[in-house]
Amino acid sequence: MDFVELVSRTVFGLASIALMLLAGGLMVFAGSQVLHAFRVPEMSVGSTLLDAVGYTIIAIAVFDVAKYLLEEEAVRGREMRRTGEARRSMTKFISTIAIAVFLEALVSVFQASKEDMRMMLYPTLLLFGGVALVVGLGVYQRLSAGAEREMGGPQEEARAEEQEKKENDEESPMKKRPSRRAKSA
Repeated sequence: MDFVELVSRTVFGLASIALMLLAGGLMVFAGSQVLHAFRVPEMSVGSTLLDAVGYTIIAIAVFDVAKYLLEEEAVRGREMRRTGEARRSMTKFISTIAIAVFLEALVSVFQASKEDMRMMLYPTLLLFGGVALVVGLGVYQRLSAGAEREMGGPQEEARAEEQEKKENDEESPMKKRPSRRAKSA
């Protein structure tokens, strides 16, 4: 592993840990706000609960981004060479983000409907954004599935990757050098 890759993996690892801690902080803050709302009679428990749901949704989305960075960039630290692998990873990531957007839109609809109906623009735009994410994911799935079929499907991709691995093993400097015992014999 070269120096640049080591630094890159370290930075991605530290960033993902920081994001996980921030997501945990959001959830702790949401819980403390709810507890505070139950202790103070003047506070609106309903709006505090809706705020807590919003904070929790954002925390889940941030945590998922951190998990994705940790798994794909820090731990694995390699490019996705197979289209099926990239498609599954992207689908999981975008699906989580889309769910977070839809849940945030739902919370915003409830808040706007209780406070001021003129504030419905933000939740409506969030809903359109969520729909655009899902439609975009569907287009991506369709196109990447077509590319996967053109490459011969998952089995052919796995065979090509195995062949490439064998070629790389044969070209490695350790394999080219005969051992000391072989020289003396």
